[in-house]
Amino acid sequence: MHDLDNPYLYFSELREASLVHRLGDSSFYLVSSWELISEVVGRAQEFSSNLTATMVWHEDGTVTQFPVAELGSPVHVLATADDPMHRHHRKVVTPSLTAKHIRALTPFIAATFRRLWDEGLTDGRIDWVQAVGQRLPMAVVTELMGLPPCDIDRLVRWAFASTALLDGVVTPEQLSDARDAVGELAAYLAEAFAAVSGEPGDNVLGDIARLVDDGAIDHDTAVMVLIQLVAAGAESTISLLGTSVWLLAQREDIMARLRADRGLVPAFVEEALRLESPFRGHFRHVVADTTLAQVALPAGSHLYLAWPAANRDPQRFEDPDSISLDPSKRRSHMAFGKGAHLCVGAALARLEGRMGIEFLLDATAEFDVDTAHPQWARSLLSRRLQTLPMTVRPS
Repeated sequence: MHDLDNPYLYFSELREASLVHRLGDSSFYLVSSWELISEVVGRAQEFSSNLTATMVWHEDGTVTQFPVAELGSPVHVLATADDPMHRHHRKVVTPSLTAKHIRALTPFIAATFRRLWDEGLTDGRIDWVQAVGQRLPMAVVTELMGLPPCDIDRLVRWAFASTALLDGVVTPEQLSDARDAVGELAAYLAEAFAAVSGEPGDNVLGDIARLVDDGAIDHDTAVMVLIQLVAAGAESTISLLGTSVWLLAQREDIMARLRADRGLVPAFVEEALRLESPFRGHFRHVVADTTLAQVALPAGSHLYLAWPAANRDPQRFEDPDSISLDPSKRRSHMAFGKGAHLCVGAALARLEGRMGIEFLLDATAEFDVDTAHPQWARSLLSRRLQTLPMTVRPS
């Protein structure tokens, strides 16, 4: 990933040279093909989802290891837990993410898009990411979880700090600030959780509080699950809302088709997810000496599953760098992971992405974005725009 802003040429070159590529002399191996990432996901006993370490990239090109937690540690919850604990944690959160609950959020999401748009639009200009894309997903999180909406901006900052700990391209000072912010988020969620434990409501906090009261999950694990829901849930949708609009602004032909037929919006959202996957990669811990594609992997080493590389793999997708609005010509992607660890909030993120594009098309007769100079967050974990100023002509 020599060019974080545009890593796709690097991934393409890797697929030609080495599908399992050791990064320098580090303990990390980057996996870049659809077939091999699928194999890794299917070999869960050998490749643990426990986040035992992340990689840190240095200016001289070297890669080092940043320890997180021991294999099997109780701090590994939900996305970083292995079965059977992972299945147990999913059962904790899925009651609040059923199709019925997600559909019920539709009026709230629509009203929030309108409110954020009206608040952010001044003299025909708005920063879509800063005013809408960053705040809408966290507003949905607060609604879903039962948190005060006045805390949205603080939660966005804490969510970004949570992922900054795993970004791999941060300075020691940034890491220190991120640790402090994550501590603040943990304390905030623990306090919110304690406040509802006596009278749990009909929301995520209430659902999990009832499970703690019943002894189905312990308090500390519950708080760690909540942290992950806030951080990862917001990151993925913030990314989608920004990159989908950025992609759309580059394609006047696609824009015209969507304006003429809103039924094509879901297909476009899937292509936006595939082409600009919200997460650049996730890690797996190699449990015992093994091989992958005839590459020897020692116990204790780590795999970096490059979802964006798999989603543009020419062995999987015909003309993989193009946008196709014909679902019959596009196969499923890995933007939300694959297999047992498929993102629990994928359906909600898709709904917010679809409604965001539909809102923008309905609210404008046209809009103009500087697509040539995108400002991407510096991260090995997330693919997210930091800003997206646009000039609009209202409909």
